[in-house]
Amino acid sequence: MHNKQERYQYKLNGAVQGVGFRPFVYRLATEHRLSGWVQNSASGVIIEVEGAAVNITSFEKLLQQDKPHNAVINHFVSERLDLGEDQFFKIIESDPTKLLSVSILPDLAVCPDCLAEMNDPTADRHYRYPFINCTNCGPRFTIIKSLPYDRQRTTMATFAMCDECRAEYENPLNRRFHAQPIACLKCGPHLELWDIDGAVVAKHEDALMRALNAVRQGKILALKGLGGFHLIADATNEEVVQKLRKRKCRPRQPFAVMVSSGKESEKYCDVSDDELNLLLSPAAPIVLLRKKPKIKIAKSVAPGNPFLGMMLSYAPLHYLILQELNTPIIATSGNRRDEPICIDEYKVLECLSGIADLFLVHNRPINNGVEDSVVRIMADRDMVLRRGRGYAPLPFTINKKLAKSISSVGGDMKNTVALALADKLIMSPHIGDLNTPQACENHDKMKNMLRDLYETEPDIIACDKHPDYRSSQMAQALFSKVTPVQHHYAHALSCLLDNEIDTPALAVVWDGTGYGDDGTIWGGEFLQITDEGYDRVFHFRSFPLPGGEAAVKTPTRTAFGLLYEAELKRKLGFSSKYAALLEEALNKKINCPLTSSVGRLFDAVAVLTGVSSENSFEGEPAMALEFAAMKSDNTEIYDFELKEDVIAWQKMLEQILDNIDEKVSVCDIARKFHNTLSAIIVSVAKEVDSKRVLLTGGCFQNKLLLENAINTLKIAGFEPYWHYRIPPGDGGIAAGQIMAAIREQKKESQ
Repeated sequence: MHNKQERYQYKLNGAVQGVGFRPFVYRLATEHRLSGWVQNSASGVIIEVEGAAVNITSFEKLLQQDKPHNAVINHFVSERLDLGEDQFFKIIESDPTKLLSVSILPDLAVCPDCLAEMNDPTADRHYRYPFINCTNCGPRFTIIKSLPYDRQRTTMATFAMCDECRAEYENPLNRRFHAQPIACLKCGPHLELWDIDGAVVAKHEDALMRALNAVRQGKILALKGLGGFHLIADATNEEVVQKLRKRKCRPRQPFAVMVSSGKESEKYCDVSDDELNLLLSPAAPIVLLRKKPKIKIAKSVAPGNPFLGMMLSYAPLHYLILQELNTPIIATSGNRRDEPICIDEYKVLECLSGIADLFLVHNRPINNGVEDSVVRIMADRDMVLRRGRGYAPLPFTINKKLAKSISSVGGDMKNTVALALADKLIMSPHIGDLNTPQACENHDKMKNMLRDLYETEPDIIACDKHPDYRSSQMAQALFSKVTPVQHHYAHALSCLLDNEIDTPALAVVWDGTGYGDDGTIWGGEFLQITDEGYDRVFHFRSFPLPGGEAAVKTPTRTAFGLLYEAELKRKLGFSSKYAALLEEALNKKINCPLTSSVGRLFDAVAVLTGVSSENSFEGEPAMALEFAAMKSDNTEIYDFELKEDVIAWQKMLEQILDNIDEKVSVCDIARKFHNTLSAIIVSVAKEVDSKRVLLTGGCFQNKLLLENAINTLKIAGFEPYWHYRIPPGDGGIAAGQIMAAIREQKKESQ
């Protein structure tokens, strides 16, 4: 009975292309003495096998159990067929049908096998080759032009393979079988070193060595990597770091640091097992780690910050650089402030003019720019704070099949865009703030890229409800009908999607700003999320922001507005004349919009306690307050009141000011403030009587606030949910907009 001949077809979709799936299937089928074939299609992978029933049963089990490490199977469908006439098992050419549901794999960190070859002098084709890769590693998303993922549809199409590379590419038993970026010293991309005028200074190995000598001498190097340019500098040289800060107009925002290995990272930071696993993962993100004292990394790399953003050398070129330098380097995005990362060596001369001293470039084109991802361990699990290389554009599964495709344009800060079709939601990598024409152009490019890859023209467009958002205005200019989505509702729905749960739930949505239904600036919201939509059940008492956007950039103004609302006086460093002008503007309500924002509340308390009075980058005062609070173990809370649907913070503010006058430790005040916010969440959850509580919005990037809130909610008997795959800040808005549009469609169809 077990020798009975059978034939089955298997259809798999997910991240199953570019990960060595077909050679894996070939080996597995051959080992089980099965005939048939395997093929890439635009919908995933199709397999047909024929042989003894017992062998097919084993094959099917191992197909899912032993799949390649980087493969992700979202759907697995089997169907029994009539027997065929195959004599052996083979891999056949891709089928470029129009049913595009395959997942595009992100770029992956160089694997141990490739590193071993790169360091082996006997592996002459790959020894010290900066672009070594195989089916387990290397570029994917950054080089793809269209689906399915084959070499002719990538930026590698212009590189004709040499005989040796083609032999590996065509051998199903080789780990480079159909590795689309396959190349070597003979036939692949190469390095060049350019001066500031674009003149070629050196090529190949000589270019690398001269570039490294320049870094040793204190020069700033623009390096073309996987997804764009990095600015590279010696992270141990204080003078060089200060020079980079001045040139990049980035006075205090932390720089990311790159080191060669997990062991090397432990010289500079405390690294837990979970954090080490993240560093060593194929995604290889920037991981926020706690600094060790008295390390040789320059203090100005992350001034006043107890954490370092650290990543390992994820590309072969990075490994070669760090092997030679033997010192940590700054590896920060190659762009000007508020502009997208530069991906083109011919544009970089202008883009980074006056910032970089030299340019180490290569001739493998980047089709899709992508920033490094940023991840932090929060409440004992990963939280993606910026979703880019290594994560995007892997899709999220929607629990229903869509009849129409939907596109969303995100918000204006930390922008991403998204596309939903069938049962998938695909988010773009991090795009950034839409403050410049270049950023808006990149936003359009990324939006169009997703549509082109999946060959779909969306039926529905979703945007933020804010009438002045550039993203919303661009959508409304292009399409006659768009679906506006309230900002904080989008945050809540992105958290539901991230946790794969449904309504009802109480969403605690705290951030810096968002256009509210009443025309004021929301940001301290408690939304009851139901099947029908949302209700604003509680919010923080609103207060004015003198100067509007100017108060965000100058948080001392925010503190002035908070004190004004509470009818309290305090000297804040303004001249008496300037303070009088601000008070007059507040009295006459001239450019003093109201806000309920917890983000702005953080800014005001940071100013009042003296921990920060400037906002040179988003979240700077709030981060300073968090770092101060981390130094205290105070368990007390300030007083607050729930009045109807408003959280009254006046008593808390009065007690904070009393503590300041009493010379209470600023760290204790900051900790007590954090404790109070957690207590407010629990009080509202009890008042609303909601078991499920979502914690979302940019404020919950604060590790202390998030973990305090989770713990206090659990102790009180609630079920807290927070982000891990989708950023809690505005980087997750696009996903929430899609989910809101799906809900609207459901209503209209009923």
